[in-house]
Amino acid sequence: MRNLNGKTVIVTGGGGGIGGATCRRFATEGAKVAVFDMNLAGAQKVADDIQAAGGTAAAFECNITDRAQVDAAVAAAEAQLGPIDILVNNAGWDIFKPFTKTVPAEWDKLIAINLTGALHMHHAVLPGMVARGGGRIVNIASDAARGGSSGEAVYAACKGGLVALSKTLAREHARHNITVNVVCPGPTDTALLAGFAEGAANPEKLMDAFKKAIPLGRIGQPDDLAGAIVFLSSDDASFITGQVISVSGGLTMHG
Repeated sequence: MRNLNGKTVIVTGGGGGIGGATCRRFATEGAKVAVFDMNLAGAQKVADDIQAAGGTAAAFECNITDRAQVDAAVAAAEAQLGPIDILVNNAGWDIFKPFTKTVPAEWDKLIAINLTGALHMHHAVLPGMVARGGGRIVNIASDAARGGSSGEAVYAACKGGLVALSKTLAREHARHNITVNVVCPGPTDTALLAGFAEGAANPEKLMDAFKKAIPLGRIGQPDDLAGAIVFLSSDDASFITGQVISVSGGLTMHG
């Protein structure tokens, strides 16, 4: 990918499946990676792996729902790795219940993590990008935002809001040479999908149904997402902004 060497990138939820794979891929492209996660041990494991492979990375504990923690973590990352060139909003959380079985406390947590957390991260990082005259933002939403998903009403609403936010910020900041794009995973082999399967009456049958529904015939892997995310962060995608791409093996093919 063009012009990623030496760039500083924040990946939220960087200690998890998609986040960890994305951090490692950025490092192979020569980027300096700030691994943000509530789980500091998980973030540190990813940073250690990158460093052991000869890359540059540091782990930062960050609860994205807490603005003070966000500001402190961003400041610490910039002090250690340099000004932020790329932001990947990947952190997320979900529960799987019919909407009428959910309660407001669950809505609050879903909104705080999946939407408000991303607002905090944008608000903390964008002013520096504007001042420096450029940047790349990639937001990880979900195909639930595009086509709906039974049992994920509030999550889908949050991710739909993230898509709308991304398009609006792409318009507001195009003149600052900042691009904002969205990647929507389909079913991917992560802890989130495992949690979804555990709630099913027959998890093995559910996973088999997913595979049969996906034209490419398999569940996505975290590395499948990392390539698209890193591409949209590179100069190979410098004329792409405000776009939404599904990485779902063809499960969804929205125009």
